[in-house]
Amino acid sequence: MASASSVREFYKDRNVLVTGGSGFMGKVLIEKLLYSVPDIGYIYILMRPKRGKSVTERLEDMQRLPLFHRIKNEKPNAFKKLKVLQGDVVFEDFGLPESVIENISNEVSVVFHFAATLRLEAPLKDNVNMNTAGTLRTLNVARKLKNLAIFVHLSTAFCYPDYEVLGEKIYAAPAQPEQVMQLVKWLDDRQLALITPSLLGPHPNCYTYSKRLAERVVEEAYKDLPIVIARPSIVCPALTEPVPGWVDNLNGPVGVMLGAGKGVIRTMLCDGSLTAQVIPVDIAINAIIAIGMLEGTRTEKLDIIPVYNVNIGHQKPTTWGEVLNVAKAYGRKYPLSWPLWYPNGDITTNYALHELRRIFYHLVPAYCIDFILFLTGQKRFMVRIQHRISQGLEVLQYFTTRPWSFPCPNYDSIQGKLNDEEKKIFNTDISDVDRGEYMQKCVEGGRVYCLKEDPKNMAINRLYHNFLYVLHIIFMILFWLLILSYFATWFEPVRSVFAIGEPLVKYIPFLGPSVLKNTEKHF
Repeated sequence: MASASSVREFYKDRNVLVTGGSGFMGKVLIEKLLYSVPDIGYIYILMRPKRGKSVTERLEDMQRLPLFHRIKNEKPNAFKKLKVLQGDVVFEDFGLPESVIENISNEVSVVFHFAATLRLEAPLKDNVNMNTAGTLRTLNVARKLKNLAIFVHLSTAFCYPDYEVLGEKIYAAPAQPEQVMQLVKWLDDRQLALITPSLLGPHPNCYTYSKRLAERVVEEAYKDLPIVIARPSIVCPALTEPVPGWVDNLNGPVGVMLGAGKGVIRTMLCDGSLTAQVIPVDIAINAIIAIGMLEGTRTEKLDIIPVYNVNIGHQKPTTWGEVLNVAKAYGRKYPLSWPLWYPNGDITTNYALHELRRIFYHLVPAYCIDFILFLTGQKRFMVRIQHRISQGLEVLQYFTTRPWSFPCPNYDSIQGKLNDEEKKIFNTDISDVDRGEYMQKCVEGGRVYCLKEDPKNMAINRLYHNFLYVLHIIFMILFWLLILSYFATWFEPVRSVFAIGEPLVKYIPFLGPSVLKNTEKHF
């Protein structure tokens, strides 16, 4: 491989096309390119109107996010490099006019294909149309680019659940992607729902299935296009850039941490001894940008498509149990605002115990709260929220109860191919990072950027947290006394203890016959 002088030299004056630029990773990619590659050309962002806002308005809203504050403060002119395209990967040529396609075919030389639906519970048609067929449509657009240097396809490290060890290569597809794409066109939703389980096989959801099919589509296109596949593990809040702890959604472990901190998640199926296969979003983006340069400057085409497992779980292994302990300790020291109940959840690998906890800690309180809301004439919502939480946990629990191994020699080699300055700018090694400190940043990021809470209210938070703790202890004492009193009526040894004590009652001056009578009636 003939290495470019640097990552920044490779992207200098190059125009880039980004699909999925409004997503979590897409926004971080755009910010990083604008900030760390000052001489980059235009960045074309494929975007669709949403919730009554035009693509221009959405781009303006995106630029106002805390994510872009350092660009706004230090390099405001960099925003002029952003060009928004109103289109969607669900349409051929993204639904763009021929004149626009002709323009980008002459200008764009790097494509980052990030567009995907991340709703793991979404039906097969939605996932295949977006993740598989959308990838094919994006490749068809890439074929029209006259100066394409590299096409970076964003996949996922979890798209081969039937393999205990996932190496940096393509594995067999469960079906021919073309046939599945035709299938979702021909059949209606009811028919697809009936055959989906048989199609998925070992896949826990339609998302991983559609992403696996997409990798097969990309592999086929490698015959005539310069392509690389990047497979990140679970992407978490930023480690340092552009803002420590930055996150814009409650998906994955952060959502569980915040849900537990709010007292609405109190049980989860999770093996605490397993390594948490996660990666900070800024580290993943650093790797993906560097991968684009490394593969875009390759002079000899490989026989097989290059694949990078973008994962740092092996650099500093952290178990799910350690994540839980750090989150609990930090949550008690710096509690969230107005939790529904005292946050004291736990994890288990016992399905029966989990279901029992879910009924008593999730569903029963939810129905009680909704009943109170019904009596007061207010809108009920807790049962609906708990059902959504249960669906989210059911999807996530598949990944937290199984061991995953992602050997990544290609990823590990990135740092050695960068110059000393860019090893820092595009860092991919976190072996020296304090894990506890990073997890605390994750909680703070979720608090500020997702829940919109003010950390200055910590004194009130602690006061309310202590109140809930006392209430929780009182409730648990009363609950177990109730359970014990019920079981006591069925056990002869307990009845005999009270029988032995009956002759002593007459010697206790403050106990009269009425107390004894009531005691006999109860037992």
